[in-house]
Amino acid sequence: MATSDPVPGVQPATDLPVPAPRPRSGKERGSVMRDVAKLAGVSHQTVSRVINEHPNVRAETRERVLAAMRSLNYRRNLAARTLATRESHTLGIVGFETTLFGPESMLYGIESAARAAGYLVSVATVRDLSHRPVMEAVDRLVQHGVDGIIAIAPKPAVTTALTHAPGGMVCVAVGGDGGQAGFPTVRVDNAAGARLATRHLLDLGHATVHHVAGPLDWPEAQARVDGWRDTLYAAGAVVPPVTAGWWDAAAGYEQGRRLAEDPSVTAVFCANDRIALGVLRAMHESGRRVPDDVSVVGFDDMPDSGYFLPPLTTVHQDFAELGRRALALLLRNLGLPDGDAPEDVVVAPRLIPRVSAIPPRPSLP
Repeated sequence: MATSDPVPGVQPATDLPVPAPRPRSGKERGSVMRDVAKLAGVSHQTVSRVINEHPNVRAETRERVLAAMRSLNYRRNLAARTLATRESHTLGIVGFETTLFGPESMLYGIESAARAAGYLVSVATVRDLSHRPVMEAVDRLVQHGVDGIIAIAPKPAVTTALTHAPGGMVCVAVGGDGGQAGFPTVRVDNAAGARLATRHLLDLGHATVHHVAGPLDWPEAQARVDGWRDTLYAAGAVVPPVTAGWWDAAAGYEQGRRLAEDPSVTAVFCANDRIALGVLRAMHESGRRVPDDVSVVGFDDMPDSGYFLPPLTTVHQDFAELGRRALALLLRNLGLPDGDAPEDVVVAPRLIPRVSAIPPRPSLP
């Protein structure tokens, strides 16, 4: 099989010198594929094979074409490629406006994985995680011709909206509780992470563990409550009332002040690291020392959590892995025939022991 096809009457590529790049005025037309072919001494089909990384091109011919592209400042015409292949090589991401560490990190992980795979990314953000704004975001991405959509889906309304995406549009949800979305999902095992945190505190010798939860209409928060409660039940420990609030330090501070007033509290599992930061502040102001008097464990493993005072024991979520798995699942489903069963990919968390959790002090006689 021929690996390149020289143009009759054109000097062979191996002998043709490639001139140095020349400046072009803004009024000149951009270089097209035939310009590259003429300069490299090959056909435009060979240039196309080089651009699309076809294996059947000689190494010296490939280098010649690439040198000609650099000399002419040639750029691929993505619009033409889309028309020819009906693929934009662009992926859509539905995110939402937030400063929360988890969703922000999910977005970054997905974007990084997509770009590493050579895909362009179009992001549509929403302020309100309800059905209509999410559907509008999906519609915007569809109108931009994306090949598929990955949605950060911390609440059920997001996955519900995705089920109404236009037929043929492949969607993957990241986050939530998974398993019931009707399409592929990727998520961290939040219940398992809560079990790790609670079991760690019980193994240290604490009689029970109190929990400061996130908003319970978020499946991640509810899964962490379930994992915490199930672990206490399995250990035969007392299950204290759960206290819930937002995902921020202010909520942790408010609940921490209440917990600090109870001298029986020796261990607190927080639904995320920001909540834990508020609990640490409340304990300090109340004269309860962490970890001497009260052990505290968080969830997320924020980059700053190792610099809390004391450094925070926490549960690590691998957001980069979430992004890679979400992209792989989307690309796999783009190539699947209709009717294949959707997948629920679960990423395991891991405990990061630091200084904020130690065995309780012995009770005074």
